Amino acid sequence: MPTRDPLLDFPIEPTQPLVHTAPGDVGGESYRHRSGSAQVRASADERSGGGRDGSSSYDARQGKSRSRRLPAMPVIRKVKLAMSAFDVCHVGVVLRAVLFVHGTVTLGLLFTSQDWLAWLANGAVAATMTLPATLAWLILACLGRRKLAAQTVGAQWVAAILLGAICAIYGWGQMVLLDLAPVVELGWWPPLAVGMALSAALFLWLRQRAGLQLPAAAAARLAELQSRIQPHFLFNALNSAIALVRSDPERAESVMEDLAELFRAALASSSATQTLGEELALAKRYLEIERVRFGERMKVRWELDPAAHSALLPVLVLQPLVENAVKHGIEPSETGGEIRIRTRARQGQARIEISNTVPPVPGKAGMGVALRNVRERLILMHDVSLRFEVSRVGTTSFRIRIGVPLTGRY
Repeated sequence: MPTRDPLLDFPIEPTQPLVHTAPGDVGGESYRHRSGSAQVRASADERSGGGRDGSSSYDARQGKSRSRRLPAMPVIRKVKLAMSAFDVCHVGVVLRAVLFVHGTVTLGLLFTSQDWLAWLANGAVAATMTLPATLAWLILACLGRRKLAAQTVGAQWVAAILLGAICAIYGWGQMVLLDLAPVVELGWWPPLAVGMALSAALFLWLRQRAGLQLPAAAAARLAELQSRIQPHFLFNALNSAIALVRSDPERAESVMEDLAELFRAALASSSATQTLGEELALAKRYLEIERVRFGERMKVRWELDPAAHSALLPVLVLQPLVENAVKHGIEPSETGGEIRIRTRARQGQARIEISNTVPPVPGKAGMGVALRNVRERLILMHDVSLRFEVSRVGTTSFRIRIGVPLTGRY
């Protein structure tokens, strides 16, 4: 009987591992090499007429060039990180703003309440005003964020404060209609003043948050460059390609193509994003390059749900995790091991799991730089919507689980 995974929520069925699949297994190509020979079985895509981009590969048996379709290049999207103070269309910002306004008003009621029960009752009544007013402010700021971001700083302050006054009047009007508003001799001036003051404080925090994005992104970029494709991987990949040049030139060409595509992604902007499907394609390229070195010692199991592959991730965020699986799960083991990559769309989230077997005698422990870097980059993009778990499953495997919204950043 298959078991069900509690995170990914689908049956875990034993599947045949992909053993010694050639590098062309990404982007519609598949090659199965016969041991010790240059004979290959090309995919239907390649047999159907060659490369659309006019590229060619050398056939060692026939001594002539023939067309070859290269894998489709993933499209790297440049997405601007939150640089505007009015960029509030994010569940983390909404949650913090609502808690800030409610907390401030509730603390203020301590000065006017006779006892604890009266304070709780007054807080519940005040929520009738603060919740709709705060949500109205956030919704209007979200809808007009592009136009407001184009204004001068002074105009942004004026807009934020006036927006707070309008929303405060809206919230106070709700209380008046429900006959919950207390009798105030100053009339509408108290809610106006409170709304403008809270709006100014909220806008000040949003400006500071937006200003912190730049150094945070720069720090993440430095760590990202340290944990991306390492020099030892470059040397191993080049040595593998050199070893294949005479015996299997077509496979050597595939290794170089995969390596070039990985480095193209590595040089992308730190604010660029890709879909999960495109990230998985890069992870496949990386594993196919490493398969040249490890051969049948490295088994890879893919359990992918296409419904999850539209989620957005920072560029090359899965590759360091897969590299860790190879470095700590496959390389130290004399008999090799298995890497399993699973995706699942569940409850509005794309859920990703990367696990690898652990050898009986583990190799040198890492510093955890890649894990910290990946987590920080995902937090910058998805904030409180992110789910990131690292765990050891008994003594046999190591597992990383990630959950991100299917709708991307917002």
